[in-house]
Amino acid sequence: MCTAQQETVTRLLNGVALGEAGAAEALLPMVCDELRSLAEALFRDQKAGHALQPTALVHEAYKKLVGRADIQWNSRNQFFVLAAKPMRSILVDHARAKNRLKRGSGWQQVSIDVAEPAAEGKARGRKVLDILALDEAVAGLAERNERHARLVELRFFGGLDEANAAEVLGISRSTAAEEWRLARASLKLRLRGSG
Repeated sequence: MCTAQQETVTRLLNGVALGEAGAAEALLPMVCDELRSLAEALFRDQKAGHALQPTALVHEAYKKLVGRADIQWNSRNQFFVLAAKPMRSILVDHARAKNRLKRGSGWQQVSIDVAEPAAEGKARGRKVLDILALDEAVAGLAERNERHARLVELRFFGGLDEANAAEVLGISRSTAAEEWRLARASLKLRLRGSG
């Protein structure tokens, strides 16, 4: 996306926050493709016939984001960073509701390696895990190291690459790489213990 388009997205985001007529409708096509790509990455390892589809996830997350008047939008990147929270919340709520209905069967599964390039994940044989267990593990990680948990949220649920996640967190790329390695190791230990 060019700088002019990024500035337009930021202007529209602020227009939505101020309640400007038509701003939300004009914004959706400008961010929909990127949100959909993120949602599809989150669904990559889901079972076929999943009740919640990427498009529905995008629209639910979008409604939660644009309905917030408490945010002063500074950039298009900020929008995608903040999109990670409602996407995580929606996926977890959906998994909980489904588990209440089935009492443990049909758990939603996603790959912890979804934030990595697909070829790299395939080469190492991605392990599929339960999204509720992942959410619980991220919450546990946040109790010990909030920045590591935020990094996981940005990379996994927000779809940011290492450089963008580092920029958002205000840390160097090498620090982000090291903390990503540590956070993933901690999550794997927590997930192994919960399984």
